[in-house]
Amino acid sequence: MNRDLTVGKPTTVLWKFCLPLFGSIIFQQLYNIADSLVAGKFIGENALAAVGNSYEITLIFIAFAFGTNIGCSVIVSQLFGAKKNKDLKTAVYTTLIAGGVLCGVLMLGGMLLCADLLHLINTPDNVMADSQLYLDIYILGLPFVFYYNISTGVFSALGDSKTPFIFLAISSTANIAVDILFVTAFKMGVSGVAWATFLCQGVSCVLAVIVMFKRFNTIKCEEKAPLFSWNLLGRISIIAIPSILQQSFISVGNIIIQGIINSFGSSVMAGYSASVKLNNLVISSMTTLGNGISNYTAQNLGAGLTDRIREGFHAGLKLVWMICIPIVALYFFAGKTMMSIFMDEPNGEAMTVGVQFLKIVAPFYFIASTKLVCDGILRGAGMMKQFMAATFTDLILRVVLAQVLAINLGMGVTGIWSSWPIGWCVGAVFSIIFYRSGVWNKKQATLNA
Repeated sequence: MNRDLTVGKPTTVLWKFCLPLFGSIIFQQLYNIADSLVAGKFIGENALAAVGNSYEITLIFIAFAFGTNIGCSVIVSQLFGAKKNKDLKTAVYTTLIAGGVLCGVLMLGGMLLCADLLHLINTPDNVMADSQLYLDIYILGLPFVFYYNISTGVFSALGDSKTPFIFLAISSTANIAVDILFVTAFKMGVSGVAWATFLCQGVSCVLAVIVMFKRFNTIKCEEKAPLFSWNLLGRISIIAIPSILQQSFISVGNIIIQGIINSFGSSVMAGYSASVKLNNLVISSMTTLGNGISNYTAQNLGAGLTDRIREGFHAGLKLVWMICIPIVALYFFAGKTMMSIFMDEPNGEAMTVGVQFLKIVAPFYFIASTKLVCDGILRGAGMMKQFMAATFTDLILRVVLAQVLAINLGMGVTGIWSSWPIGWCVGAVFSIIFYRSGVWNKKQATLNA
């Protein structure tokens, strides 16, 4: 069901729209958590390390799919708010075509370069084969990742956050069952984990695309929409490229950090793999809520209702902080219990470093989530320079400090973990300043031109 985010009380509208998005990303993260859980519990510590090691490289591919999602979603939201239905349909068709070309290029590059990337990040010999196997299968399923992301971006742009939630709830639950089946019954090892994800993501993608095209039949326009527009591709790219660069550089930064972590051995790798999955569950959830705020911002900006955006900021801030309270308490005080989901040795080195990571980063989720709410408004308004400045400040600090604190100052893994909150704090200051400057308020006239 399409929903107009420009009418109704902003707090109620935003919460009803964003909460299913939050549920969706929880189930989305279950894909990766399930892979690590099954690998660690049913195969072994080396398998857990291999899946976690490969995950950092898969984030590069996800960055492109995510950026394409955001570019399409923001522009379609603006066109939906402005009631420009023909351009709306053309924007989606254009994204599907351009996204397919981009996906093909990435698949080719992945097949040729992933082995080199694994060597570049100091992947130990005892996890190299499983890491490459997992990546090879993941790359085959990349079209599913792309077209599912485009479809969910369109749903969100039309104010529908429930349909993606339903797809993900079913497919993520199935993924856990198929993971266990392939690994325990069929003895497929790490390949079973990868193939289970491939199959479940494929089903989700096909269903999402079918429903998206059916939904298009409910959007009426007086004349047939063109299948491609260079002008709309340009508008989408203005949003998509910075988002892709943001996510890609974050992924590259994480790969650099992963390389530093790998130098401490497979036990530390396994502990980081488990704890960073728990961390990414939170950050990805908050990022998705920020995406919802982007859709809300874009629709209201397209309709010329800029005052509603300020109300949406305060509503979004309350929402993310309410979610952060129980998560911070759980990670900080029950980190060992959470880590036990992934591993069987409660007193091993992997457990120790993972719990330490959670205790250091969890209290700063309030700051990270504040930054992501501000970023959502900046991105929804097309203020990509400001958005990129805040994001790169955070990333560069994290990468540099991970090296300096861990290696140069001899703090070990504690120094690596400490780089996260420092980067978040500085990045949040920039994002808040850019939001409060109100420059986004001047974009409406340009959008309707």
